[in-house]
Amino acid sequence: MIKAGILVCCASAFAAMSSSAVSQDWDCTNAGDLPQQGMNFCAAQDFNKADAALNAAWSLIRKNAVKSSDGNDPLLSGQRAWLEYRDLQCEAESLFFEGGSLQPLINLTCRARITRDRTEELLLMERFH
Repeated sequence: MIKAGILVCCASAFAAMSSSAVSQDWDCTNAGDLPQQGMNFCAAQDFNKADAALNAAWSLIRKNAVKSSDGNDPLLSGQRAWLEYRDLQCEAESLFFEGGSLQPLINLTCRARITRDRTEELLLMERFH
């Protein structure tokens, strides 16, 4: 019974520390000056912005998407394949840092970079459509 109480106490303390650290106001304009946790937070914010831009570009190009004569949707199929590529590529890049505090930063930075590249591809396609 005492072990269970200690476990609950420690879990509660860890949860409290984690939530306060996540909600801390990090200044991402100088992310390089932050501790690792702050850099990871800023990388997540950067990825979220890149993902939002991708979603906006996707919505724009989907309005005018053309299916092939056999009814296939190559744009949608390509996007699904690209998402799998992005996630696996970034997992591979960050695997060198597995278990370390740097792994999320490497993964998120990779995902943001590749997502921005894909957004540009979609916008370029839309421009010529």
